Amino acid sequence: MKERAHADRMKTEGMPSAERLSALLKGEPVDRVPFLSFILGFCARNVGYSVASIYSDPEKSLQAQIWTKEQYGYDSDPFFGYASYGGYEFGGEIGLPDGQYQQAPSHKRFAAEDERAVEDLKTPDARTAGMLPLAMRFSQAQVEHAIAPSVVLGGPWTVAGNICPVHTLCRWSIRKPELAHRLLRLATDHLVEVVALWVDSFGAGRVRLQVWEPLTSNQIVSPKQFEQMILPYEIEFHEKILAKGIGHILCHICGDQTSNLPRWAEVPMGAHGIVSIGKEVDIIAAADCFGERCIIAGNIEPSLLQTGTPAEIYELCREAIIKGRRARGGFALMQGCEVPVNSPPYNLYVMNRAIHDFGQY
Repeated sequence: MKERAHADRMKTEGMPSAERLSALLKGEPVDRVPFLSFILGFCARNVGYSVASIYSDPEKSLQAQIWTKEQYGYDSDPFFGYASYGGYEFGGEIGLPDGQYQQAPSHKRFAAEDERAVEDLKTPDARTAGMLPLAMRFSQAQVEHAIAPSVVLGGPWTVAGNICPVHTLCRWSIRKPELAHRLLRLATDHLVEVVALWVDSFGAGRVRLQVWEPLTSNQIVSPKQFEQMILPYEIEFHEKILAKGIGHILCHICGDQTSNLPRWAEVPMGAHGIVSIGKEVDIIAAADCFGERCIIAGNIEPSLLQTGTPAEIYELCREAIIKGRRARGGFALMQGCEVPVNSPPYNLYVMNRAIHDFGQY
């Protein structure tokens, strides 16, 4: 790795990030492989804020993410979201991160832990439920900083698995499928209402949407369960929100989703959506499955950003970029999930270096 050569390239950067990301989403040529980043709590610690402020203070959250993007040179915009979305919004409780190794809100009490609670559930008000008022403030702050407003949500199955414990949801899906279907129905209807609120607030075609579906991984559900129980709700949700004026969906399918890929390819992602994959999914396999319809983003193992050496990370990025450049729908280098808050800062910088060394078109 030649530091001087890399520094010179950084000074002569080509397309601005906003222009590069816009071209990527339109399927137009870009000057190099885009660098997207799944990064939240790290940004707070990077600028001296508490990790909890990423989720409790929209203005500080946006500020920390803007400064960190400027420092490390990735192309993706700041966003507001958390993996346990749904439980708090449906009446459960969450705890904000406060320990040395915590980086995201976690469940303290689920909204529905038994059958009676599922029967009593109602669709929450998208204007007031859980963290949604903070998410709306974050989007408003994005607009004030000339950033496209975004909203980040779980997918139907992941939200259902946050309303109740995921192991309970899996058990119900086999033994009492009517309960699982009720949770999926409530989750899907709620998610559509949230997206409609954002589109009404900011305008059709303006809102950028991320959908996270980690709980559909094959470590949790079988391909048969995915096809028969989960897939219909995924398709319905995506079709309805695209019809409301969402142009592109970034769908994050964490974990080993290899056996689900053919079914995921049936889910509409927009004119040119982004499918974000983890280390368990091969980039070429995902690219072959989605073809020209979707951009593949991934798949650097997040834990290695904390525990690996710069040389190891640089080599992983090189391999991912070489594979990803073959994707007919486009490719972006990205972590396979969130950057750990305790990652050595230089390891994130190394990802940018690899982009400039191997990602030029």
